[in-house]
Amino acid sequence: MTTMITGAGLVGTAYAIEAAKRGEKVVFIDPIPRDDYLAMRLGDADYEVVADDVRSLPGLISAINTHKPDTFLHTAGLIGKRVADPIHFGYDLNVGGVMAVAEAVRLTGVKRLLHLSTFGVYDWRRTDGVDAIDENFARGSGLAYSNSKAAQELILEAYQIECGFDLVVLRPGNVFGMGHFWGGSGGGEKVHSLIEAGVRGTTAVIAEEQTMAFEYVYADDIGRALDLAATRKNLPPHAAYNISWGEAITFDRLVDAMKAALPDLKLEIKPGTPPVSRMTPLDISRARDELGWEPSFTLESALAAYAEEFRMRNA
Repeated sequence: MTTMITGAGLVGTAYAIEAAKRGEKVVFIDPIPRDDYLAMRLGDADYEVVADDVRSLPGLISAINTHKPDTFLHTAGLIGKRVADPIHFGYDLNVGGVMAVAEAVRLTGVKRLLHLSTFGVYDWRRTDGVDAIDENFARGSGLAYSNSKAAQELILEAYQIECGFDLVVLRPGNVFGMGHFWGGSGGGEKVHSLIEAGVRGTTAVIAEEQTMAFEYVYADDIGRALDLAATRKNLPPHAAYNISWGEAITFDRLVDAMKAALPDLKLEIKPGTPPVSRMTPLDISRARDELGWEPSFTLESALAAYAEEFRMRNA
């Protein structure tokens, strides 16, 4: 069994760690693979890297024909404000990449496509009076990132209906863990900065706009969710699942949980753009009922595990 993964970052490697436990090989497609990062994350796991761009349809087809994956996981793309800087490049990568992936899957007959979406796909302008956001909530908030993720999902849904492959979409909260943050995850980089400062005894400087309430999920838990999405039988034809703690975690709560693991953490807020908080929680019941997933970490235990891994990797 083999899975092909676009993007050799935090989420792709989190899945690869779980796949390795089943004895499965993974093949990454990444134009600029970071060999040191992959070695750090995966050790002696069975993986290969194809240095190619997700937008290259011939490259994707060649890689699929060579490695014959049963499952294809698409994670490559830009996140947050990077999608609009500039927007043409952001959409070329995010939308052009998903078009190439969908067409490659269609032409080669891959059985199951896993797509990494985001809780940012939802239209957060419509949350007033809403108790929780389930997977049927309106998509596309008008922001470049949100609309690009909505476009990705709609394109893949149409391909799935037309072509019949299995499609599983995961919409995680902000994923944190030992990443390299090339894609632009401001939330992931914020958590990493807090961990690094707490371990090293320095002061974390956090931009005011990053002090919003947010949904989060630890990398180990998103890896496990993807593993279930790859292996679970009898899922709906184009299933979609919220993956998080199902709770809007305020910045103060995040810092308090961080200090439980790193009591000497020092913090400075850099004044600037006020945060836009998202206090409406995600409904994660569908992931529990259909996928068999729920978080195995609490916020506190996840941050403690992250701090311990950072210490180990930077000893």
